[in-house]
Amino acid sequence: MDLENVDAEKWLELATKYGLKIIGAIVIWIIGSWLIKKILNASRKIMTKSAYEESLQKFLINLLNWSLKILLIITLLGTLGVPTTSFAAVIAAAGLAIGMALQGSLGNFAGGVLIMVFKPFKIGDLIEAQGEIGVVKHIEIFTTKLTGLSNKEIIIPNGALSNGNIINYTTEGTRRVDLVFGVDYDSDIKKTKEVLMSVLKSHPKVIDTPEPTVNVMELADSSVNFAVRPWCKSEDYWAVYFEVTENAKEALDAAGIEIPYPHQVEIRKNA
Repeated sequence: MDLENVDAEKWLELATKYGLKIIGAIVIWIIGSWLIKKILNASRKIMTKSAYEESLQKFLINLLNWSLKILLIITLLGTLGVPTTSFAAVIAAAGLAIGMALQGSLGNFAGGVLIMVFKPFKIGDLIEAQGEIGVVKHIEIFTTKLTGLSNKEIIIPNGALSNGNIINYTTEGTRRVDLVFGVDYDSDIKKTKEVLMSVLKSHPKVIDTPEPTVNVMELADSSVNFAVRPWCKSEDYWAVYFEVTENAKEALDAAGIEIPYPHQVEIRKNA
C-alpha cells in the first residue's frame, strides 16, 4: 500500500469536506454583514423620518446590530458543523436570568420606548404626572427628568410615568386661568362684573379667543364669589395669574367694592 497516496487522499477528503464549509461560512459572513449594514441603514432612515428621539435611535440600532450579528454567528457555526442547540439554550437561559434580575429596569425601558414612540409630551412641555409638575428637561431610556416650578430637578421612572395619568399643559398652546374673587353682599353684581371684565380686557397677555368670562359662582357665607376665567398662552400662565389677581384687587378698591374679611369688634364695658 502506498502510504503517500493514502495520506493525499485523506487530506483531499478533509479539504473537500471542511474547505467547502469554510468557503460557505466566508460567503455567508460577507453576505450577512452586507445585509446587516443595509438593514441598519434602512432602520436608521425610518427612525429619523418618524422623528424618534436620538437616544432611542442609538439604543435600538445597537440592539438590532448585536441581535443580527449573534444570529449570523450562530448561522456560521451551524454551517461549520458546530452544534448550535446548546448555544441557543445558553442564550435563552441568560436572557431569562437577566430579565428576572432587571425586571424593574426593563419595565422602565419599555416605558421609555412607549414615551418616545407615542410622544405624549416632548422636551420643553409643562406636564403633571406622578404627583409632580414641571417642564420636561430630558427624556432618557429609563427615566424622564423635569425641572420643577421652583427650579428643582425631578426624576420620574419611565415605567411609572407611562402607566399613569399625564396632563400636558403645553400641547394646546393656550390655558385657562381659574381665579375666584369674593365681594361683599352689599356690592352691586353688575358693577363688579364690569370692573373684573375691564381688568381682563386691559391685560396685554389675556387673549380674546377664547373670550374671558366673569360669572357669579357661589353665594358663600360671607361673600358673593365670582369665577374669573381669562385665557392666555401657555407660557404666560403664571404672569396672568399673579398680575390679574393684583390688578383685580386694585380695581375693586378703586371702585369702592369691598372684599370681605374677618373683623374684630372691640366691646367696651361702661365703667
